[in-house]
Amino acid sequence: MKDTQTLELHGQRVKRDLALMKYPARSWLPERKTSSGRAILDVLIVGGGQSGIVTAFALMQEKITNILVVDENPKGAEGPWKTFARMNTLRTPKHLTGPDLGIPSLTIQAWYEAQHGEGSWEDMALVPKEMWAEYLAWYREILGIPVQNSTQVGAIEWLDQESCFQVPIETEGQHRILYARKIVLATGIDGSGRWMAPSFVSDNVPKHLYAHTREDIDFEKLKGKSIAVLGAGASAFDNASVALETGARSVDLVFRRPSLVNKNSYRWAEFTGFLNHHADLDDDMKWKFMSKFFEMGQLPPVDTLRRAEKHENFQMIPGTTIESVSASNDKVIIESNHGTKQYDFLITATGFVTDLSLRPTLQKIHEKIKLWSDQYEPESGSYNKCLLSHPYLGDTFEFQEKEPGTAPWISNIFNYNFGCILSMGFGGASISGMKYSVPKLVSGITSKFYKEDAEYFYESLVNYDIKEF
Repeated sequence: MKDTQTLELHGQRVKRDLALMKYPARSWLPERKTSSGRAILDVLIVGGGQSGIVTAFALMQEKITNILVVDENPKGAEGPWKTFARMNTLRTPKHLTGPDLGIPSLTIQAWYEAQHGEGSWEDMALVPKEMWAEYLAWYREILGIPVQNSTQVGAIEWLDQESCFQVPIETEGQHRILYARKIVLATGIDGSGRWMAPSFVSDNVPKHLYAHTREDIDFEKLKGKSIAVLGAGASAFDNASVALETGARSVDLVFRRPSLVNKNSYRWAEFTGFLNHHADLDDDMKWKFMSKFFEMGQLPPVDTLRRAEKHENFQMIPGTTIESVSASNDKVIIESNHGTKQYDFLITATGFVTDLSLRPTLQKIHEKIKLWSDQYEPESGSYNKCLLSHPYLGDTFEFQEKEPGTAPWISNIFNYNFGCILSMGFGGASISGMKYSVPKLVSGITSKFYKEDAEYFYESLVNYDIKEF
């Protein structure tokens, strides 16, 4: 049973810890306004999930306080945890740290034990996803993170005459313009593209007969139905399990590999060298590492696999080469090397594409952003071509201009989402990399501010006239 009183006392401990670590204490950036007198944010963070609010806290710790986080979802629905994430627990080990940024009282363990008693943490194997969402909500509240929910962000533009970005937003039908010197795109797994069903499905099957795992799926309507799931990653098993638990007649999990991946390359990656220093490698080594990760693929965790396997009406169909997918008489027809099968509904667990042109926020500027395809030519042979569409980022997650000298301002946008993976490793959209990636990101932002405003700071030094005796 939760003890809300001890959680309140723990909140006081958090505030005490922050007070002890407040040096240097003063905000340090000069206030900026547009020529028409509109306030300019120092940093606008797009995305109010875990990456966005932790970035905001890290900036606040560096006394960058003129910031705002915006999220398209209502309060409490940020990130995947209460929407399309259909697993029971987080995939990551419970002992991972990240959002705490080195402050013990901010860890999820400290938060949990404040409510359930010292030692209670040891009895839990993995963190339930709803608990993680609750922890993030507490984190946002106790730290006073400035988040504006239910806000859609339009196409970003750079205003040379104002030396800032112009960002149109819409909040519950109200339109306005924000201005910001720096922007962080903390937009999650699909933040450099979008979730997408394969064209051989979307071009040939009516929408009422299929859904992507990212979408809202009315599993109640699938009771008594036969379902095919394309893919063999964790989300494929999650959705198969929910369908079976809700009463589906049968679920076939269809995938290309000859067998399930059973080695978790992400567990290999959990050491300081990779997590903190992948970004320090040369391009050849970055490419080799990430190509290998993609080649190895991702497995379903053991509990996720067992959750599906316990149902007698579940089967896996590995080694499948799909020849066509079509619809007839309100059925989905799949033709493959295993023959022809028909289903009542199809779920595509096929992930996302990386393509900056698909992001509404980047519609007016994506052509100016350097991609890996602009910078790097891999050796001939087999490789995952989607890697070349990833943005080629600078040392602290910043975009770089495709043509030197044409858009130097592009480096004021920081791509802190899954699209950073080739350049920066496990940073955006990953709890495991957060311990190292957030400080790196924020250091890049504060460095830019100091260098841009160096003359202002020099003048303030020249005019410094506080006598101590």
